[in-house]
Amino acid sequence: MYRTGDEARRACRDTIGDALRRVARRFRDRTALTFGTRQWSFAALDQAADRVAHALRATGLTRGDRVVAHGRNSDGYLLTFLGCARAGLVHVPTNYALTSAELEYILRQCDARALLSQPPLAPAADAAAAAAGITLCGTLDSGAGELDMLQAALDPAWDASGEAADEADLTDTDLAQIIYTSGTTGAPKGAMMTHRAYLAEYAAAAQAFDFSATDRALAALPLYHAAQMHALTMPQLLIGAETLLIEAPEPALVLQLIEEQRITSFFSPPTVWISLLRHEDFHRRDLSSLRRVYYGAAIMPLPVLQELRRRLPAALPYQGYGQSEIGPLATVLRPEDHDERPTSAGRPISTVQTRVVDTELRDVPAGERGEIVHRSPQLLVGYWGMEAETKAAFAGGWFHSGDVGTIDAEGYITIVDRIRDVINTGGVLVASREVEDAILTHPAVSECAVIALPDPRWIEAVVAVVVLRAGKLASEEELVAHTRAVIAPYKVPKRVILADQLPRNTAGKLLKRELRSRYGGPVDALPGDCQLGERTSE
Repeated sequence: MYRTGDEARRACRDTIGDALRRVARRFRDRTALTFGTRQWSFAALDQAADRVAHALRATGLTRGDRVVAHGRNSDGYLLTFLGCARAGLVHVPTNYALTSAELEYILRQCDARALLSQPPLAPAADAAAAAAGITLCGTLDSGAGELDMLQAALDPAWDASGEAADEADLTDTDLAQIIYTSGTTGAPKGAMMTHRAYLAEYAAAAQAFDFSATDRALAALPLYHAAQMHALTMPQLLIGAETLLIEAPEPALVLQLIEEQRITSFFSPPTVWISLLRHEDFHRRDLSSLRRVYYGAAIMPLPVLQELRRRLPAALPYQGYGQSEIGPLATVLRPEDHDERPTSAGRPISTVQTRVVDTELRDVPAGERGEIVHRSPQLLVGYWGMEAETKAAFAGGWFHSGDVGTIDAEGYITIVDRIRDVINTGGVLVASREVEDAILTHPAVSECAVIALPDPRWIEAVVAVVVLRAGKLASEEELVAHTRAVIAPYKVPKRVILADQLPRNTAGKLLKRELRSRYGGPVDALPGDCQLGERTSE
């Protein structure tokens, strides 16, 4: 077998740091990133990544050490990821809303060497670090302190000539991140993602989403989440697009910036699109600069998609489907497919092979339900410290997504539900998504989540938790009657609970597990504040 020499391997290497160097040399002084009052050119980002890498290495961190980043969106946050990639360190992003105990779990589980956070998050971060025995702590963007990433990025004292001193030993099969699953269906697992996996995904995402170097993208969703960071922001950065980064997707600010900054590209999950559509500024602002709008990270209700397309007729829609373990983009529904297949997740991108299979890993007939499985160079190489879970995920030589879907004769995938969210009511399977879409066609309904709750007769009963539009009224009886006119009787909710809001994580992902826990008693024994026609106090 032919073996490549060390010098040849180094010349052929393709890390995230290498990709950043290439785009910096091509676009140099063009603006790459804006956050608040700070603007970074492509050359400045590249230089800043070097500085952050040197600052981190100077602490004694070495190739492969895990660095946990616990913070909200900022330029310092993104530079920390780029600096870790350049230094050969493993970046571990965490949800900034975690409690100290939840953060401690991740610190211990990945055997972290360092924790970088932000001053407003210090109470939870400090407690978690102390409990986990982490002594190397710093900040992401305070601009001060012994180990602050933004300060290092701005400090010429960290400059070095040529390649970072210890970068020569890196390979593209090194880990770039350990990204933890959201934990919506169980304890978080750390998906191990390599440089090679991410760069394969970046190239395929740029192609499937029609990214352009002339794009002006607004990045508002959390960078700790794979969708914003790896399906949008990093691919756009590496093809030369300009990104305006903000801390959070506050609707009024998002709409204001789209108008004032002539934003051409914007991504959000369905929940954020709903909040934008419902905001009074949506029809007041000039949103005509939007050329491409992206949605994903959760199933988009068809009525919401139809409203979005109607109100932004000049913007081309793209749906992305996948999960953290595949980089995260697996399939895309392109604009030209939206008229005929508006509820489809599209077809696999160029680097992904996807099947829909039965429990024996046999292809199901077109249109029949099965589990979605993948093969791809974008996939994780395993779950950190979880051998059994890794083995189960890759059973049969395919990655098991945990999603139920169908595939048609032309290869278009339709997501039916998460396996856990399929409801077995009286021995008949019901997809929660189908019921949600039916309820959302009622003009008074803003949001809806359908779950299974225990029932003495049906074992699992279909239950809908509904948020009404501001100023609208609808009773449980009215919503049930409306749904009965749209779908088969066995799919109609046995109960409708009216709530003020639905529980979500900071990336906007609906937490059905929390709903099941909150309303987990039998259907005939739900909390007293869930009576007919009343809103619960969330």
